[in-house]
Order: sequence, then C-alpha cells, then structure tokens
Amino acid sequence: MKKILRKTAGAAAAVTVLLTSGGFNSDDFNLYSLKNYHKEYRSESIGACSTSSTKTYEDYRMITDPESRQYKYIHEHMTVDEETGFLYNEDGFIGVALGYQFGEIGSEYYVILDTGIIIPVVKIDAKAAVDASDGCSANLYASVIEFVIDSEKAYEYFGGGNGLASNGNFNNFECLQGNILDFERVLDEKIEDGIIYVRDMETKVKSDEAGDNVRMIVGEYSIK
Repeated sequence: MKKILRKTAGAAAAVTVLLTSGGFNSDDFNLYSLKNYHKEYRSESIGACSTSSTKTYEDYRMITDPESRQYKYIHEHMTVDEETGFLYNEDGFIGVALGYQFGEIGSEYYVILDTGIIIPVVKIDAKAAVDASDGCSANLYASVIEFVIDSEKAYEYFGGGNGLASNGNFNNFECLQGNILDFERVLDEKIEDGIIYVRDMETKVKSDEAGDNVRMIVGEYSIK
C-alpha cells in the first residue's frame, strides 16, 4: 500500500501519463530494483563534489511550513512507500535533501556509485548550512545524500537495530551501498521505446520569504 501525498494535476497530468505509460509504475517501487536500474532520461555529468559513502536521513514530517517550496513539492509530487518509508515522485525518483550546489527543489539526478548501483534522486529539501557548508557536505566523510523518509515506517522495515534507520546510515543497506562516483543531472528528455519525449516548459517566477527568485516549472510531454 502506498500513501499518496501528491495532488492530481488535471489534464496536463493525464497527457504525461499517456506518454510515459511504459515507464515507471508506482506499484513497482522497490529498493531492490536499484541493483538493475536503467536510466529512462537523458542526463549529463556534473561530477562528484564528494565521494563519501555515508547516506543519512531526515523525516519528511519535520517539514511543516505549507508555504515552503519543500512542503509544496512533497505534498504535490511525492508518494510515501508504506513498506520502506521512502518517498518517490511520479518518475520514480527518490526524495533526498541536497546542498545548494544541486539547484532548486524538484531537481532530479542520477547518483552513480562505485558498486555499479544507480540511485535516481530528486531534491525535495535543502540541507542546512551546517550540513553542507560548501553546498555539498560538511566534510570529506559526511553525507552528501540525505534521504527524506517516514522514519517510523523505515525503522520497522529495516529491522530497527540493524544500523540503518536506527543509526542513520543507509549505506549499510545493500541496494544503496557504495561511494559516489558521479552525479548526473537529469534532462527533460525521456527515451521510451526508441522515441524521445521532451517536456514543453513554461517558466514562472515568484518571490519567497527570503526575497530570492524561485523558478516554478510546469509543462507536459510532447514528441520531439
């Protein structure tokens, strides 16, 4: 059973589902599938700002400001997996907190590990300055990726005292294990059955409480 946080987006969402029906299916979300994950989107390397294997977590329920970009993205786009407690979006990208080097909320990446595992992630929270002073991490061994989860469900799934949800390092889980080799920025082009789909993007700008500009991107898929 999945706990759905996202809202229905009307006709635009219907078009997206039509054109991506051969891709990710929420019923198929399974962390073990990361061992054989195949990238569905075009991507470009941005390099690894750290090679740390540490992978911490935070509970999404601690993000409580309904006016924040984080809260809105989580409640409009993310689904809680009732089994593992992990959050994922419509593309199957797993919710994480990242530093400012990784751009805006909603940015998607492929994290390439030295074990051959590829983790598709989406930035749904910004790491605090103390945890990412350089926009990446606190130090050489600190976490770059911080999973945003339902900690109660995760604790139950991972056995509590096994060093995962209890001690806060998901690198101990075989399907997330490995040092970072590269980050690849996911582009707005999806390859499906030999056809490339590209999203028609409309950009809107608004000001948040701090006064900086935030790009709000909406759109739907079209055949390129």
